[in-house]
Amino acid sequence: MDILPLVIGLFIGLVLGLTGAGGSVFAVPLLMLFAGQSMTEAVGISLGAVAASTLYASLRGGLHRQLLWTPGLILAAAGALTTPLGRWLGDRLPESWLLLAFALLASLIAGRMWWTSLQQPEAAQVVRASSFSDAARPELLCNLSKTGQFELRFRCLSGLIVGGLITGLLAGLFGVGGGFLIVPLLLALSPVTMKQAVSTSLLIIALISSAGFGSHLLLVRELDWRLSAMVAAAAIVGMILGQGVSRRVANARLQQVFALGLFVVSVITLLRFW
Repeated sequence: MDILPLVIGLFIGLVLGLTGAGGSVFAVPLLMLFAGQSMTEAVGISLGAVAASTLYASLRGGLHRQLLWTPGLILAAAGALTTPLGRWLGDRLPESWLLLAFALLASLIAGRMWWTSLQQPEAAQVVRASSFSDAARPELLCNLSKTGQFELRFRCLSGLIVGGLITGLLAGLFGVGGGFLIVPLLLALSPVTMKQAVSTSLLIIALISSAGFGSHLLLVRELDWRLSAMVAAAAIVGMILGQGVSRRVANARLQQVFALGLFVVSVITLLRFW
């Protein structure tokens, strides 16, 4: 058995678990650099691995009551609408264009991770592998509502829908989970804690990535099932390992290491394949 896909999946799961947002962007360049996958193939495998590991993380202790169910499902539904469009576009655009756009996106995410680690170091301790069972139940509030309460009206729905549409498009194009958009969006639209936003983002990412994986199978129909299963299974194991060590290692310095590693990997991928 080729051990390299297992190592890649394990690393993907660990990074996903030990970051609050942006970890899934490592998947595509690693699959291209070390598993010899084209970008289209890597995006499909990445979506499957991200969907499997974040779904596990969402379900591991039961769906905790602190999830922002209504905003989360609205955002996920909007994302599921545009994920197939992103997958369709990704199969038709020149790979060199996609690689350049991906490198720019990865660099922006790396920059944001670095900035957050400096400006909000306490936020780096809230990661996807954290235990969310002790988080307080969030009130259903909306910063854009006149009353402060969440309402099924334009003021509260517009940000969620637009954010979901953009997240889904990027997920389909680049195989990313979209936590780098989802978490800040939830924090901006509702007065919730970082732990509540990250917890809710897990379910949203799982649903959007699942939609992306399904659209990849329908539209592209190119998937190495053995490789995909190995990477997804190892990613779940990586998430489990992350759960065990997150309290001891999750900190601002680790986020800086991930940010620097992401920037380096994206540049190497761009230089090698373009």
